[in-house]
Amino acid sequence: MRGQSETTQNMTSIMVAGGLVLALSFGVRSVLGGVIEPLSNDLFGGRLEIFSISLAIQNLVWGLAQPFFGMLADKYGDRRAMWLGFAFYVIGMGISIIGTTPFAQHMGAGVLVGMGISGTAFGTVLAVVGRAAPPEKRGFYLGVASATGSAGQAILPFLVAFLITHFDWRMTMAILTVLLVPMAFAIPFLKVKQAPGASAPPPIDLPQTLRQAFGHTSFLMLGLGFFVCGFHLAFITAHLPTYVQNFCAGTGMSPSQLRGLGLQALALAGFGNIFGTLLASKLGNIFAKPHVLAAIYALRAVVILVFIWLPLTPASVLIFGMLMGGLWLSTVPLTSGLIVVMFGPRSMGTLFGFVFLSHQIGGFTGVWLGGAWFDRYGNYDMIWYAAIVLGLVSALVHLTVRERPAPAFA
Repeated sequence: MRGQSETTQNMTSIMVAGGLVLALSFGVRSVLGGVIEPLSNDLFGGRLEIFSISLAIQNLVWGLAQPFFGMLADKYGDRRAMWLGFAFYVIGMGISIIGTTPFAQHMGAGVLVGMGISGTAFGTVLAVVGRAAPPEKRGFYLGVASATGSAGQAILPFLVAFLITHFDWRMTMAILTVLLVPMAFAIPFLKVKQAPGASAPPPIDLPQTLRQAFGHTSFLMLGLGFFVCGFHLAFITAHLPTYVQNFCAGTGMSPSQLRGLGLQALALAGFGNIFGTLLASKLGNIFAKPHVLAAIYALRAVVILVFIWLPLTPASVLIFGMLMGGLWLSTVPLTSGLIVVMFGPRSMGTLFGFVFLSHQIGGFTGVWLGGAWFDRYGNYDMIWYAAIVLGLVSALVHLTVRERPAPAFA
């Protein structure tokens, strides 16, 4: 009983601290789309593509750095990886605030913030949760941690909608940077405690683990499907406020109010994601996880299709945000849970990092194509249709994934 009580207390502290780190890390980066237009008007003559490239670089660097932060966490400790990520995040935001050139924004909001998110978001935090949680409750705790991380996306868009209306984009980003500080108080609590008398687990053989993972078809299909998740989330997060501002006509609302409406939709996506992630985790314990993932991607395609076919109104924007939120990060606990089933929890940080790299390549593609297409054609039509097709493809891909240990780990 005493050991069980200590495990519960340890998991509680990890869940609270991990939820705070995730909420701030994911929340701050998810509202940067709210400053695309004012920043671009101030620095780059209204060209959205330049800062869109910065955010696209951020998504790509987040993905490229994720496997290395995962290896660092698996080999040298989770907290070291998170401290490094926290430092990169703050420095990157600071450079973006004072930067006036495309290079400064690409380095600050792009490269450094991307590395910061790599060290403080799902790859590192969920690895701690996966190692600390009892096997029979691992799926539940992964789902709760992912859902808690949505609180930042649910709350911060309302704050940014207020800030961008009353202050300039620099002050808005400065306040967002200050909001990252509580991470420093949460990171020390993200430590997996060993049972008394237990020996430390042997270090993982990274080269052998990677060879086995990349030789496993289901692992490769997970990565391919996660590309689509990144495309959807990054494109909508970065460009929905601009889409609403430019194409939601006849409302009598000012451009800044319409941009705020887009941010409110992202906030509703954050709220919807809390419930969607918990529901998906529960369904993943009842049905095959790959089938639940296939249903999520197919439903995304349907929701996007209906959204762009119906007249764009404030009501349709907010409903879209809520519905997409239910399908937003519900893929994360299912995907990470499948990796644990296939390869066990010891190498989760590394292997989830490589799957997440595919996710962020999709994010880079979605953000960059959105900005480039809008600058050239003045609309987002082709990107929306691409998102629909990719959602259907991902649904089919996940039907080929098998929920069982990889042969070498059986």
